[in-house]
Amino acid sequence: MALWGTIVNAIAIIVGGLLGMLLPRISEGIKSTVMQGLGLAITVLGITMALKSSQIVLVIISLVIGGILGELLRIEYRLGQLGDWLQAKMRKGASDQHGSVSEGFVTCTLVYCIGAMAILGPLDSGLRHNHDILYTKSLLDGFLSIIFASTLGVGVIFSAVSVFVMQGTVALAATVIAMAFSQASLDAMIIQITAVGGVLVIGVGINILQIKKINVANMLPALVIAAAAVPLQNYFSAWWDRLF
Repeated sequence: MALWGTIVNAIAIIVGGLLGMLLPRISEGIKSTVMQGLGLAITVLGITMALKSSQIVLVIISLVIGGILGELLRIEYRLGQLGDWLQAKMRKGASDQHGSVSEGFVTCTLVYCIGAMAILGPLDSGLRHNHDILYTKSLLDGFLSIIFASTLGVGVIFSAVSVFVMQGTVALAATVIAMAFSQASLDAMIIQITAVGGVLVIGVGINILQIKKINVANMLPALVIAAAAVPLQNYFSAWWDRLF
């Protein structure tokens, strides 16, 4: 079953979020320190991901074009609206005792859906029905959900829907993707997606640390541009070689 690993991942986030919500109210000092630790750890993770690619020009081009598309589509605003809608449906105010639904939803959607495991996992599930990568990711996301939910609130749980939709789509499309590209091209695309995703994860870390508000969600199309850049680069390289 191609979607089994994704289902387990979504359940792990929900269970972790529920456990985090059951934790007693923590002091602002502890909350601040925990969030700072998470922000630093996520920033370091983003740096290690960003360094995977040696083609910095492709990373920059992907971020620029993706950022423009994201601003035109107003992705950050729409995700925020969805979070606010969920909050309104729960008949809460702008924030509850654990935090804003919108903030938790958007932050965790970005953390859980960006990264090599979020791409490699569902690809492996779809191609080989091997869910080991997503089982590992589920453990990590589950523990993170406990921490995030204890500080950011119930919005963390709703991010499981985003994970299911994104990873499920990749898993179902894996067969078509494998038929369209060679293994070498797939590996190169994953490296570029990981590098661009790393830059976005750094942005998430900066947001958590409250250094500066970065519209990370508006840069999400950069992941698609990064994937498309590899076959385009190969095509033009072959064309250039034939011409000269």
